Amino acid sequence: MQIPWRERPFMLLILMSVAMPVAFHIWSALLNNFVVERAGFTGIEIGILQSLREVPGFLAFTTVFVLLVLREQTFAVFSLALLGLGVAMTGFFPTEYGLYFSTVVMSTGFHYFEAVKQSLSLQWLSQDEAPQMLGRLLAIGSMTSLTVYGVLWVFIEWFEFSYRLNFLIAGGACLCLALFMGLAFPNFPAKSTQHKRLILRRRYGLYYVLTFLSGARRQIFVVFAAFLMVEKFGYSASEITLLFLINYAFNWLFAERIGVLIRHWGERAALSFEYLGLIGVFVAYALVETPIVAAGLYVIDHMFFALAIAISTYFQKIADPRDMASSAGVSFTINHIAAVVVPAALGMVWMYSSALVFYFGAGFAVLSLLAAQMIPRYPAEGHEFANPLEGVAHRA
Repeated sequence: MQIPWRERPFMLLILMSVAMPVAFHIWSALLNNFVVERAGFTGIEIGILQSLREVPGFLAFTTVFVLLVLREQTFAVFSLALLGLGVAMTGFFPTEYGLYFSTVVMSTGFHYFEAVKQSLSLQWLSQDEAPQMLGRLLAIGSMTSLTVYGVLWVFIEWFEFSYRLNFLIAGGACLCLALFMGLAFPNFPAKSTQHKRLILRRRYGLYYVLTFLSGARRQIFVVFAAFLMVEKFGYSASEITLLFLINYAFNWLFAERIGVLIRHWGERAALSFEYLGLIGVFVAYALVETPIVAAGLYVIDHMFFALAIAISTYFQKIADPRDMASSAGVSFTINHIAAVVVPAALGMVWMYSSALVFYFGAGFAVLSLLAAQMIPRYPAEGHEFANPLEGVAHRA
């Protein structure tokens, strides 16, 4: 007998993967043009805004305290609603401090949701199916993004909707989907009872390092690669949207296949390939002088994102199943230690040399590549690290 869709946890994960990009990715697509055209932002203000955006991510460790009074599933749905609210209000506050405020509201919902969704996914999916299913969820999110970016392009080019209306539609849709999820699905039980305290374990050290470097590196792409397209090359909102369409078309077509490849190659090989590619991309960003080449780099950069699934599957293999909820919040905090500092610090560097910002990105990619060599071929509890010089795995 087939299980009804409302009683399947993976269906809830699918809807969550749809709701988040409806709000957050449209916010991302419109933000740079909005802050430049309506609020007169320079590299300094955009750096401050992006640093403020990462503060809730830095505080994601507090997830474990919220879970003392709320179920993880309930908290995930509430966080989605908060994300939608923050996006919906963005267009109503086209000032420096107004944008800082709406960004913090949006970001609080986004980061708590992402932390809890990661925990739920790793609890509800088995180790064998996780790479492919996480890839499938990424593909579903990308297909959603592809659709909403197409709709956004039509709204901008054909109907000439204002920034305010576009933000309102995107945030409102996310709010409605969150309400539906809260009412339509029962509370699904966790496979393992989760610890309700902060947990830091020495044997998770490599995972923490990879997560930290990922946060620093990703911020340079999210903040400054997009800003480069607008400030240096004069890309319009509709042209940036078309680039996002290309990016998410790739993820839609290949993300699940990349998950299968991660399962076949192993985490170390997958991440090494990603980091080698990113070194080249960041160096090219520093040197690029042609708008078309810059657009190509932007697409190539995004193509590597799906391989980051390997960090989560590595952790799933080495972790105590009871640590998922606590560790998800802790890992998001670690991810955002650098993310809080990097945008503001490099925003000032940007005023001196935009190329230097991307050389920093290449440096973070080199460190990531070195760290990835410590992942063993077959990670497991008690087998968290490998010695690449001797080829002998050992326990921390």
